Amino acid sequence: MPPILNAQGLSKKFGATPLFREIAFTVSEGDRIGLIGPNGSGKSTLLGVLGGSIDADSGDVAVRRRARIGYVAQDSVYAQGKTIRDVMLAALDEAGVSGSDRDARLFETLGRAGFTDFDAQAVALSGGWRKRLAIAEALVAHPEVLLLDEPTNHLDLAGIEWLEMLLQSAEFASVVVSHDRYFLENVATEMVELNRVYADGLLRVRGNYSKFLEEKEAYLEAQSKQQESLANRVRTEVEWLRRGPKARTTKSKARIDKANELIGKLADVNARTQTSSAGIDFAATDRQTKRLVELQGVACELGGRRLFGPLDFTITSGMRLGLVGPNGSGKSTLLKLLMGQLQPSAGEIRKVEALRLVYFDQDRGIDTSLTLRRALAPDSDAVVYNGRVIHVASWAARFLFAGEQLNQPVERLSGGERARVLIARLMLQPADVLLLDEPTNDLDIPTLEILEESLMEYPGALVLVTHDRYMLDRVSTLVLGLDGQGGAERFANYSQWDEWQKAQKEPAAPAAEKKSTAPQEQNAAGSAKKKHSYLEAREFATIEQRVEEAEAALQACREKLEDPAVVTDATALQQAIAAMEAAQIIADKLYARWAELTEKIS
Repeated sequence: MPPILNAQGLSKKFGATPLFREIAFTVSEGDRIGLIGPNGSGKSTLLGVLGGSIDADSGDVAVRRRARIGYVAQDSVYAQGKTIRDVMLAALDEAGVSGSDRDARLFETLGRAGFTDFDAQAVALSGGWRKRLAIAEALVAHPEVLLLDEPTNHLDLAGIEWLEMLLQSAEFASVVVSHDRYFLENVATEMVELNRVYADGLLRVRGNYSKFLEEKEAYLEAQSKQQESLANRVRTEVEWLRRGPKARTTKSKARIDKANELIGKLADVNARTQTSSAGIDFAATDRQTKRLVELQGVACELGGRRLFGPLDFTITSGMRLGLVGPNGSGKSTLLKLLMGQLQPSAGEIRKVEALRLVYFDQDRGIDTSLTLRRALAPDSDAVVYNGRVIHVASWAARFLFAGEQLNQPVERLSGGERARVLIARLMLQPADVLLLDEPTNDLDIPTLEILEESLMEYPGALVLVTHDRYMLDRVSTLVLGLDGQGGAERFANYSQWDEWQKAQKEPAAPAAEKKSTAPQEQNAAGSAKKKHSYLEAREFATIEQRVEEAEAALQACREKLEDPAVVTDATALQQAIAAMEAAQIIADKLYARWAELTEKIS
């Protein structure tokens, strides 16, 4: 069967800057493609070309007949007055869905995305729920291919896990632009990096992100050897040319032409493989104080709901604290309390005298009409970093901006390039405490790795809010988990918090059973034969019947999900889905316990 999407010879440039040239990209049934690349390499543009919203300068995109392509942009913007229901009905209209299937699709799609109030204003949703709505809006048309541009931005960790499960079990193919390395590891069955360093303009590897890294290393190593061999051949030909060959014979002319061809080829390879990385290095003050901020009985309430507290906590120099929790649990609010932008509902926050805090706001307020020059250096053509005066062109080059970009408006920069502008401004402010709210959004993976190294070496205190699980595990020395119900717990790392969260959702385990002290029987070979304790024997006698009952309960839940009355009732659908998931957990636990007890006496 032909691919669903088949793009050949695609080229696109903005102004004089080429994004990609003569690349090929196909999407077939069952593909889950992770698309990565440096900021400004054209990932979002390529998705737009594949989705039909952007025209390529050259090349063709063939779409299988009657195939539907869904597209979720980076930013989800909705008009004032539009409800969630309005958004979904408009998507159904655009897809040409009518009749009895219309309401069923709407209720099922929104229910599985976690929505219960369909008449809520779309514009009033948090960033994470707007992203969920945008994904649901694309899903309701039942696409054959779903194109997602940075879908994990603004989603909380629970939302990212929901999206992972959605894509893993989906019947449609997907292409996902993402910098979330754990997400790519869990979801992608193929990886594509869009980068001029590759001869074809991209590298495509079948496998997850780990497999891609292995193949990329092998490719670059082979390319490096080829480049070295080519350089040696060029050196030989240049020496021959310097001896002044007379271009009178056909053989001499052919060698001169070949020498020029090799020189041009080497220049092209050198240009492609020349890479650089952003120079990120946060400046700390010389403060020697150990205890910087103390929270005593701090609680916060918004709209009559307690977000967290009472919270007793001390931020010390050198601490790298990660804040985790669902959307609305109060992570950004806690940063604003530390900054003094909000006051706690109860308790006290004590700071050492003349404490210097620097805050990276996830909303990233930046005047996009400014030129890059003025965004980096508002008052002159120089900045002061660590006591040294640096020209704005040199400062811009440290963050991978070319000299010709200095007079371009910020609005022409990609999301990742804008993030680098904000980090560049942040680095000019020496701090005792860095407060970073979602600093990873839109950054490419190489820049993320440099940011992680800088944060790990930063001598001051760090409070980090991010949905990037890899960064949390790598950078944080302590994790504070907010459960969204007013509680807070401390953990050694993100993985420990994740395990705790999952354990909280599981049914209580049976009470611990006493170990049997009865002597063990000996089998024919003389080895000890295990036997059930009294309680285990009673449990084993009834477990087969309980497994059958659990299966019957699970089947009843599945049948309930097919009931039209449930499918068209948002609250009932949400409850039915939760009941089925709980029934599945109980059945799985019983099967596991049955196998454990059977193995013990076998």
